Amino acid sequence: MKKPHFLFCLVLLLFFSCDEVEEDSDFYITGRVVNTSGEGIEGVKIYYSDSDYVVTDRLGNWAIFEIYNEGLSIAPISADYVFTPEVHMVNQMDQGIEKIFMANEVESEEVNQIFNWFTNQQRSNGLLESTENGNIVSLYDSALAAMVFMLNDDYTKAENIFDFFNSRIDSELLVGLGGFSQLRDKEGNPNNRRWMGDNAWLLIALNNYSARTGSTKYNRLATEISKWLIGLQDIDGGLFGGYSPDGTKIHKITEGNIDAFNAVQGYTAFHEKILDYLKNERWDSKDRNLVAWVGHPQYLYALDLHSWSYCIFEDYPISTLYDADRFLNSKTSTTTNLELVGYGFDEDKDVIWLEGTGHMALAYKIGGVDSEADFYLKEMEKVLIKSILYENAAGFPYAANSGTSYGSEMLWEGADINLVISTGAWYIFAQKGFNPFEVERKKGIPQDKKFWLHQEVYLN
Repeated sequence: MKKPHFLFCLVLLLFFSCDEVEEDSDFYITGRVVNTSGEGIEGVKIYYSDSDYVVTDRLGNWAIFEIYNEGLSIAPISADYVFTPEVHMVNQMDQGIEKIFMANEVESEEVNQIFNWFTNQQRSNGLLESTENGNIVSLYDSALAAMVFMLNDDYTKAENIFDFFNSRIDSELLVGLGGFSQLRDKEGNPNNRRWMGDNAWLLIALNNYSARTGSTKYNRLATEISKWLIGLQDIDGGLFGGYSPDGTKIHKITEGNIDAFNAVQGYTAFHEKILDYLKNERWDSKDRNLVAWVGHPQYLYALDLHSWSYCIFEDYPISTLYDADRFLNSKTSTTTNLELVGYGFDEDKDVIWLEGTGHMALAYKIGGVDSEADFYLKEMEKVLIKSILYENAAGFPYAANSGTSYGSEMLWEGADINLVISTGAWYIFAQKGFNPFEVERKKGIPQDKKFWLHQEVYLN
């Protein structure tokens, strides 16, 4: 849990006890509270006496008009952040100049322990095993881990992951049918199943790296992945899911198509064709949601198509998050024996998918429904378990209990016991309100192509 700001009263006492207020205001002061990425932070109180304050708006803006004398102290106060500077002494030079307070999050014990687990999990070759005590490295998990490291301001560890794949452009990405393997062992040996969605996720991580650093170091890597994804597009606009080890094409998967839509930069004919495919082949206009398994009513809907669609597409209806209640269930955790509420993969409702519950927590936070986001994060914390390998490290299993994944296939043995990258990553994303799709979310999609906004009329 987040620690209370125990210096609150002391700050007020030291900063405001000597201020005297005169009768008439002489000038005013304005400013912003921003995080380390320059994004405004809403809800921070800016005190200008021991009891008077203003509150930042959704962009982090604030203004104080009751400035009566130079030497007045103003200070941002929040239990969730520490600020630089901690206090500002007002003077006449402040008028007309935006005063910036930089906010750094006070990390919860849970987040710190998860960060520590990720740090220890990375091997000397840059890769992270997807589970504790495992020998499988997932391309998707590698992308998630790179973004977790960036959120922890550890760009070196993120670069270690990118460097591994950057060094294999010519020996893997551009060989044969192309694409990086979905899975490999911890030494880096690939399984040669080129899964489209996972390659899109590596590109999403690279987009975030470029946006945060301005670096062009991995431009070739990003360009070649983009070319490969674009090359998977069929005449109907949909993307094939990649290639099996024997070279056969993998069928079209809705989730991978929306991932690639976001990952490939800009809005081009490639993107427009994907939207046409989704509208014509994967959109349920009555339910107003994207569908996964066409022709199979029991598995028509999948959780990640609700949460990720909302995070990817501009103006997507928030109703899709409430429609995801179709996947809600309660189960008892295998590891902690606590009962919790969360989301399943599909309408089987036989398992709580902890990673997917993290997806939903983030989507609700992006939608401004903090009460829902906070509730599901608290439910996830019921399954937070200590690492068996590292001190002061913890994380989550993939699922709270044993059951089936999407469809009727059983989860792998240990999915409800062993720590995994994916759940920890999405928990951190949700805690920080970090949308990995945000960098390429605003693509300027024409209104007539936003099929999710078009309400069709049905006659009885």
